[in-house]
Amino acid sequence: VAADEGILHTVGNGVPPVAKDYCIIYNSNWISLPKSLDNATFRTLENLTSTVLCNNSEIPSGLMKDKAVVVMRGNCTFLEKARIAQNSGAKMLLIASKPRLSPLSDNKTDFEDVTLPVALIRYNDIVDMQLMLGNEVNVTMYSPPLPEFDCSMVVIFLIAVFTVALGGYWSGVAELENLKAIASPGERETRRKKEENVTFTPVTVILFVVICCVMLVLLYFFYKWLVYVIISVFCLASAMSLYNCLAALIGEIPFGQCRIACCNKSIEVRLIFLAVFCIAAAVVWAVFRNEDRWAWILQDILGVAFCLNFIKTLKMPNFKSCVILLGLLLLYDVFFVFITPFITKNGASIMVEVAAGPFGNSEKLPVVIRVPRLEYSASTLCDMPFSLLGFGDIIVPGLLVAYCRRFDVQTSSSSVYYISCTIAYAIGMVLTFIVLALMKMGQPALLYLVPCTLITSSLVAWRRKEMKKFWKGSSYQV
Repeated sequence: VAADEGILHTVGNGVPPVAKDYCIIYNSNWISLPKSLDNATFRTLENLTSTVLCNNSEIPSGLMKDKAVVVMRGNCTFLEKARIAQNSGAKMLLIASKPRLSPLSDNKTDFEDVTLPVALIRYNDIVDMQLMLGNEVNVTMYSPPLPEFDCSMVVIFLIAVFTVALGGYWSGVAELENLKAIASPGERETRRKKEENVTFTPVTVILFVVICCVMLVLLYFFYKWLVYVIISVFCLASAMSLYNCLAALIGEIPFGQCRIACCNKSIEVRLIFLAVFCIAAAVVWAVFRNEDRWAWILQDILGVAFCLNFIKTLKMPNFKSCVILLGLLLLYDVFFVFITPFITKNGASIMVEVAAGPFGNSEKLPVVIRVPRLEYSASTLCDMPFSLLGFGDIIVPGLLVAYCRRFDVQTSSSSVYYISCTIAYAIGMVLTFIVLALMKMGQPALLYLVPCTLITSSLVAWRRKEMKKFWKGSSYQV
């Protein structure tokens, strides 16, 4: 909700007194609410939800004097109700709304004499208030500032670093198996059949970035149609990725290896059940994707599997390709976050608009790790806000970490490149969160992740006197 959010603190007259908070929406241009309960004044609540308070004749005289009043939303404006309530001696006005809460917007210049605090509240909350606290209730309104740091950032940090580290390690394991297969002619053909890697060249890197730019612009202009295409692709890709991740894990377990014959092939029964499970997980998410209370967990699991599989499958042949990819995507990120507000009509960032769903679209792109905010505030009371991290902020640096891990395997360098690059990624994430807290606006994470990882990897290669080999990769010749 693009509005000022506050808290209605209610206290019953029972013994012991029961207190409960409810969400309210107010207009900060009309009134300023206290930032804490210390400066708030309590008023007795008068429940008048049987009326809409659109004219003076609806309320008996003296009933609202020095009280907080709650009435139903009607055809008249909010400020018309406020003037009537103020003239009747009320000290606070709550307007109960059965539809979704929306911003309070009336022409204040016609009601300069109205100084009464006015707020919108859900009608269901008024009903709940009566059931929980009874008919004698004291209320007050306040609007605490948003916390600068939220613990959901710690969860996002752990998920991102875990995914990048595990994806890089998995890529190194695959590289080690490739080297063993090359050394053993008998295993070479078997390994070639199992090989599913795709290698990026500088040309394909540039093409990939161009496709990203075109896709983002198309999403901005045709979001309400393309969002369903992205959802469908995500379901298919995440189900396959989850299968690949779990199949690699199950392959290490020496149990349940019985097979059944099908189409001249023998398939392990456990892999059939695994495929059904992965498809079911993607379908359940697709059906219940808008259930904010729990669907984010399933989206994050599928998202982590997608990122892991992408990092392991997509191979960067050398550091040169890594520099081109990360450098171009850094420019892409900065341009679409910071430059596009000067181009768009509404002055909004294309990247932020697409990530949040432009024009208030209820369907969101499933290309982010989502964790609900954990610190108590008016926002968490009114809605369920999330901390977000795009898949690109995991996959793009993850490809560099994976290359570092494969280079460690090729040169037997005791994981020094892999460990240092992973630590650099973690430092870049911390730096992103610090800037996010200071600037209080969405940040292109690659702006901090790319320099941290590229500079660290370069310094390690330079310090070890392996820069030429690191730059050219496995094609380097002494």
